[in-house]
Amino acid sequence: MNLAQTSIKSVLVALLLSSAFVPTLSADIKKGQKAYLKQCKKCHGNGTKGAAMKTQEEWTAAFVDDNAGFKAWHKDTKGEKYANGKKFKKYSEHLKDFLYEYASDSGNVPSCG
Repeated sequence: MNLAQTSIKSVLVALLLSSAFVPTLSADIKKGQKAYLKQCKKCHGNGTKGAAMKTQEEWTAAFVDDNAGFKAWHKDTKGEKYANGKKFKKYSEHLKDFLYEYASDSGNVPSCG
């Protein structure tokens, strides 16, 4: 094996090993589902109905700029306190991933709630 082949093989092995750790760095859809069921279900219905209120693009946009879109949707509603609170800040990445995963255009349906 020449030096170029060894280098390419080393890079591929490093990429493969590092990709094994990527899921642990991302948000957790199950945690997002639990947050939805606890905080959002009472106003928006079960997870299937709530997540399907928006498309993946709309959910993505809602969670940029410190979740400005999400907060704007809840202004002057029962959800405003939650949207601006510590619990939402703590779980917003998980909630975003849950809502994105089961958005109206995703083709996915949550298993429970």
